[in-house]
Amino acid sequence: MTSPTIESRIPAAWAERRAAVEAAAHRIRRNALFMGEVQGQGYVGQALGAADILACLYADQLRFRPEDPEWEGRDRFLLSTGHYAIGLYAALAEAGIIPVEELETYGSDNSRLPMSGMSTYTPGMEISGGSLGHGLTIAVGLALGLRHRGNPARIVNFLSDGELDEGSTWEAAMGAAHHRLGRLTAVVDINALQADGPTAGVLRTEPVVDKWAACGWRVFRVDGNDVGALLEAFDAAFSEAGDDGDTGVGAPAVILCDTKGGRGVPLLEQREKAHFMRIEEHEWSICVEQLEAGRAAREELKHQKEQA
Repeated sequence: MTSPTIESRIPAAWAERRAAVEAAAHRIRRNALFMGEVQGQGYVGQALGAADILACLYADQLRFRPEDPEWEGRDRFLLSTGHYAIGLYAALAEAGIIPVEELETYGSDNSRLPMSGMSTYTPGMEISGGSLGHGLTIAVGLALGLRHRGNPARIVNFLSDGELDEGSTWEAAMGAAHHRLGRLTAVVDINALQADGPTAGVLRTEPVVDKWAACGWRVFRVDGNDVGALLEAFDAAFSEAGDDGDTGVGAPAVILCDTKGGRGVPLLEQREKAHFMRIEEHEWSICVEQLEAGRAAREELKHQKEQA
């Protein structure tokens, strides 16, 4: 397993980059809460937990054109976990691919933002997710197709730790390594929870690092709520992609992200049943207050360190 470090970074540039992504992650969380309040329920915990990952990708890593979501040269982000769409919509709005104002239509009739992601509805949504365990297989086929067309676009497949229960995921993992799809990166949200309960209780998948490495992947495991660690992992995964010149032939990469469902909102972090949340009407304002208070506390701590 590769362990990213940050000691080699230029301090000022690195601090600015990290701060920009952290600010984007905060807005993604705030907009996810806003969308959740529209419905009064939803997969809010997943959106809050994955916000740092999505911010790193859409505010720092992915190549795309907001005004042209179908641009042929774009990097492809495949959301295998269709129920995480609430988080991706917030990221797409952050990226300028969909209007922020449209988020208020989340889950409504005739909306382009259904509760489970659908590629036929939403700009920037590459696949229709929700039938878990299929995302990585689609990503492998897409990577092969782009290679044959000479397209250097990168493919990022976001999947959950629950999807590691699926045999199709591991078949795809072996296939990607066999075909040396160096421009393919899998991102696994390890929040240790799925619909039927704690992931370890449903089907133990550890040691996941060893399993991915045995399949021939370059493996990174990081705190998925640490922006600095995530940026280092994505930098390494993308910069090392394809060890045969510019052909993209090489070992694929996987970034295993340990996250906390409901991150940034203590009220939701502490909930035992956090896969699909029903949040009472009076609790939404508490969630926003806690999110903003956490942001203010981090900014104050940062200021104190700068003054020390």
